[in-house]
Amino acid sequence: MATPTGRRTGRPRAVTEQAILDAALAQLDAGGPAAVSVRGIAAQVGVAPNAVYTYFPSKAAVLRALVERFLGDVNHDRLVDRQLPWRQRVEALALELRTHLVAHPGAVQLLLGGLMGGPNALALRESLGEVLADAGSAPDDAARASYVLLVYVLGAIALEVAELDQPHTTPTERARVSTRRAVLDTISADTYPRTTETAATISKDLTTEQFLWGLTRILDGLEPGT
Repeated sequence: MATPTGRRTGRPRAVTEQAILDAALAQLDAGGPAAVSVRGIAAQVGVAPNAVYTYFPSKAAVLRALVERFLGDVNHDRLVDRQLPWRQRVEALALELRTHLVAHPGAVQLLLGGLMGGPNALALRESLGEVLADAGSAPDDAARASYVLLVYVLGAIALEVAELDQPHTTPTERARVSTRRAVLDTISADTYPRTTETAATISKDLTTEQFLWGLTRILDGLEPGT
């Protein structure tokens, strides 16, 4: 209700941590981490910036919370299922991460930016270590292997999302392969013979097939006795 002076009365609009993170994720999806701002979040939620600071003291805190929520949303059921072969458990996690990150490209920068220090991030690293221990790795080897796996998975996904011109429009793999192949077909075979000879394979660099090919080679190297 408005007073004669035009000022509104009544209780301030309620805000929740979930609403703040929803708004931050929308900004992240639209323009990456640089697009996220406390003022922008407040405007989207419909509150004053101070209301956001009640939950998060800074933009960095918002981004850390986004990483935690993102990792919490990833399905870890198969990763922690000790009835499954260890390789199958790692593959399931890698594909889950890829699905979620391709849907939210801006989150890749957050994960690569060193914000994986919260409880969900630590739980992920712990679960990976357990899987590799089940595979027969010694504790230190399991720790190193966990790092290698995360570097490969996040790095491969980062290269993939970097090619997405429009964050909200994800072309099919077939369309992306076709586009890359069309570019490769314009390259001189005399200057780049190896590239043109393998154009059909190179055009599939950002596909699930290639993603799993690379992961399989890493897992082969982690097999006991190798």
